[in-house]
Amino acid sequence: MSSNEYAIQINNVDKCYQVYESPARRLKQFIMPRIEQKLGKTPSVYHEDFWALKDVSFELPKGQTMGIVGRNGSGKSTLLQIIAGTLSPSSGSVNVNGRVAALLELGAGFNADFTGRENVYLNASLLGLSHEETEDKLDDILSFADIGHFIDSPVRAYSSGMLVRLAFAVQAQIDPEILIVDEALAVGDAKFQAKCFARLKKLKQDGTSILFVSHATEQIVTHCDRALLLDGGVVQAQGQPRDIVNRYLDILFGKKKTADSERDEINKQLEIAVAGEKQLAVRESVAKNASAEKLPLFSHLNGLYDKRPNYNPSEYRWGDRSAELVDFYLEQEGESYPSNISPKKEILFSFRVVFNNMIVRPIFGFAVKTKEGVTIYNTNSEWQSIDTLDAGMPGKDAVITVTLPVMLFEGDYFVSVGIASSSTEGEIIPHDRRYDSIHLAIGPVKTFTGLADLNARIKFETE
Repeated sequence: MSSNEYAIQINNVDKCYQVYESPARRLKQFIMPRIEQKLGKTPSVYHEDFWALKDVSFELPKGQTMGIVGRNGSGKSTLLQIIAGTLSPSSGSVNVNGRVAALLELGAGFNADFTGRENVYLNASLLGLSHEETEDKLDDILSFADIGHFIDSPVRAYSSGMLVRLAFAVQAQIDPEILIVDEALAVGDAKFQAKCFARLKKLKQDGTSILFVSHATEQIVTHCDRALLLDGGVVQAQGQPRDIVNRYLDILFGKKKTADSERDEINKQLEIAVAGEKQLAVRESVAKNASAEKLPLFSHLNGLYDKRPNYNPSEYRWGDRSAELVDFYLEQEGESYPSNISPKKEILFSFRVVFNNMIVRPIFGFAVKTKEGVTIYNTNSEWQSIDTLDAGMPGKDAVITVTLPVMLFEGDYFVSVGIASSSTEGEIIPHDRRYDSIHLAIGPVKTFTGLADLNARIKFETE
């Protein structure tokens, strides 16, 4: 693609801040290096470099929406400010093709002493609109903001919700070529958020390019064409939203624990287990309605999970592997690993877990998502107060079964499963999480549309 086909091109962008321990060291940095240089000495450095961004590169084609995810402090806001032009990069190039409207910090660009109406004209002029153009759009802006008579009150009296309503109304109603939204919608209520996303959809259809930052992963997979993961100021990955969200959850929930902390946690759990009044033993829990002869036969060898039909080779797997999900079985109406799942009929899942370390009160998680990554159903054994194992011992294994009716609309869905436990501090420790590891193809349905069958009953009555 030529450069004219991109709304934004970021090439090897760095942003470095000089951090001083005290004002005195800042003053020394201003004076001493010059004196030392004149004396022929090596200039001293009185600050530390903090790299908010390091070698960031990506491209956003015109008309597309890119989601940016990352932990707090990962550099997301810094990157957006550089793109919006309110910060300059330390190095690298930023090429922005089009008029940019940005919702960055709450209330940014507003004069607290001006009324909402006056701030509309102020913001519009900063975005390049004339007074006449703003007049033409004023009714649409006020209608979208929907803050009533407060439009003629100083914005210092506004709540955070009113501020974001007015700010989004201005930015979104001027038909920008590039729109940047940095978590601004998080403070709006559900009704306003729905209106905002409808407007974003309309802008995208009209050719607006959108950069969207949110901690709500469902919003990223629903509204974005691509996604980018930042961590520590570095681009960790970019690609399909579902894949990037999985990587983000990996980072967010602590995959990278050190070996020492893992060993300490195991020792703590062992002390708890041994100190009990009775010996903890492994108990295999099977669903009450599944008879012994229905229990599928598994090989005790590792590695069969990815050899089974319905396995998705594009799964995302992570965890410390203190316990591993090594095999699974799928059955509906006596058919093993069905290629086409019949709707409104029960389906049986079975999973074999092998324990490599002692795990106290293991937690099994189960989720179903659309192919776009939207979670339809998510549960775990702890939420359901299921009678699971007291402890999983090294070298032992267990079988977990899940039975549920298929109440989904026709299409492709993915099952995510995981085994975890709680630390002594209450933190969830992921041992083996296999996101989107099982593919389900649901057959045609004629009684409803949407995602799930809510089993509605329609009744007519006559007098």
